[in-house]
Amino acid sequence: MINLAMRVSTLLVTLAASGCGLISSDVTNFDLTLPDKNFTIDATGWQVNQQQADLLLGTNCSAQPTVCASAAQQACQMGCTGTCNASSHTCDLSLDVSLYQPINLLTEKPELKSINDEPVIKVTIDSVTYEVTQNTLNVATPEMIIYVAPMSVMDPKDPQAKAIGTIAPVPAGTTTTKPENIAFNANGKAELVNIMSTFKTPFNVLVGSTVVVRAGTPVPTGKLDAVVHIKGHAGL
Repeated sequence: MINLAMRVSTLLVTLAASGCGLISSDVTNFDLTLPDKNFTIDATGWQVNQQQADLLLGTNCSAQPTVCASAAQQACQMGCTGTCNASSHTCDLSLDVSLYQPINLLTEKPELKSINDEPVIKVTIDSVTYEVTQNTLNVATPEMIIYVAPMSVMDPKDPQAKAIGTIAPVPAGTTTTKPENIAFNANGKAELVNIMSTFKTPFNVLVGSTVVVRAGTPVPTGKLDAVVHIKGHAGL
């Protein structure tokens, strides 16, 4: 019996030393600091016709609210809608902010390939921050929402896009002096953890919002460059 116990003990030590196909303890804590994700809001992308926009913004829609929608099609070629402002009874022009960047954890963090047999990992989010590096926009941005979604989803309005937090409005022409934290919503960290945990499946990070132009306010010009930083760690 003693010899058998000693043999079993020796076998276990040998297996532990050799790994025997098991995951060793030194790969159970991965740095998940991702490469920077850059986003640009470029006013030229909306292709706004200034003359038609002026006509739209000066249109009285109290008698026929639907006139704003048709007028917006003349004022803007991409990502815009026209609605009747209930207070001013003139048309507003809404310009969509719809941006995305892909994330593929297996290519961006190649050390994860060492646990390729594992279906999921345990992810902890350390921080999600942003910086506005350049800004020549002549208008303030609205609050912008950060989403995560499957790789096939590129529109923040898609039901599969899950909001994780917000970026505060950025005044016209201003930049940040240091990284700023996004404001996570109630389920934001959990949504980000869920999509990063299935690390073999690429996904998108999206930024969505709407710039509303009203009578007496300027049509946006210029562009804003921002970068989002995602930092975390993972184990098995």
